[in-house]
Amino acid sequence: MISKKLKAVFFGTPDFSVPSLELLATHPNIDLKYIVSMPDRPAGRGQNLKSPEVIEYAKNKNLPFFQCENINKEINFIEKLESEKIDLIIVLAFAQFLGSRVLQLPTKGCFNIHTSLLPKYRGAAPIQYALLSGDSSTGVSIQKMVKKMDAGDLAVSIPINIAQNETGGQLYTKLKFAAALALNELIESINKGTTSFTPQDENNVSFAPTLKKEDGFLDFKNETYQQIFNKIRALDPWPGTYCFLDKKRMKVFSIEKNPLSLSPGEINLSKSALSIGCKDCSINLVEIQLEGKKRSSMQSLINGLKETSQINPEV
Repeated sequence: MISKKLKAVFFGTPDFSVPSLELLATHPNIDLKYIVSMPDRPAGRGQNLKSPEVIEYAKNKNLPFFQCENINKEINFIEKLESEKIDLIIVLAFAQFLGSRVLQLPTKGCFNIHTSLLPKYRGAAPIQYALLSGDSSTGVSIQKMVKKMDAGDLAVSIPINIAQNETGGQLYTKLKFAAALALNELIESINKGTTSFTPQDENNVSFAPTLKKEDGFLDFKNETYQQIFNKIRALDPWPGTYCFLDKKRMKVFSIEKNPLSLSPGEINLSKSALSIGCKDCSINLVEIQLEGKKRSSMQSLINGLKETSQINPEV
């Protein structure tokens, strides 16, 4: 069993990283030497510079931090870490790739926390892709980093159930804290000398590439009810899902099945519902937000459009 504290450096950026950072900062067996993150960025209406959430945490706790666009080019800082003989580097949502010199720096290794059960959903959006696929479970993996993205041997894998109606935002919050628990398990195994590594099965690799705003378009003509339902919850809150109404973008937050027999893409507008045929059934739009309007029920929108002679949803 290791008696001395492990000298650790944390690489991360958004609020998702903060619980794991806090665990490192308060762990009795960790000596947190530095927090590394992206530079401050303009944010909000005033476009004032805003620090990443992990840097805000570092400032509030008076912890040493370092910000850069590309850690691999920061030779002086890398040399400083080498001179301090760092034991452990933990990476979570850092948004930069680590080069060979950084990967080889810590004596115990660089470990990346990933929010899927690797090798499933390597890439930037594993939370959303688990929901898009309709999975009933996902998890947190910690892999010993190699140069290939998310391909290192697994040190920790913790499964997490997904609720039937769970949204991307809700699963994000759940996994944010599960990541910290997984990190605690890794630290305990390193301290006890019981860490074991399992190679990933390359035959089972799948990918979760970065999402774009246009990925939220609801293609009623070509998607089933389940695909549309999964897309709505997976992309809530970002990038959100949408269609068009009278050339105006309309966000869609929830749908329900209806008994009408409509062909894919066919529209039926009644006094109480906007119904659309999808690939395998018909649906009602339940909760929406028309461009320039507040989020509301479809019924409220229809009531507000009674004076409109014709509305033509584009699907």
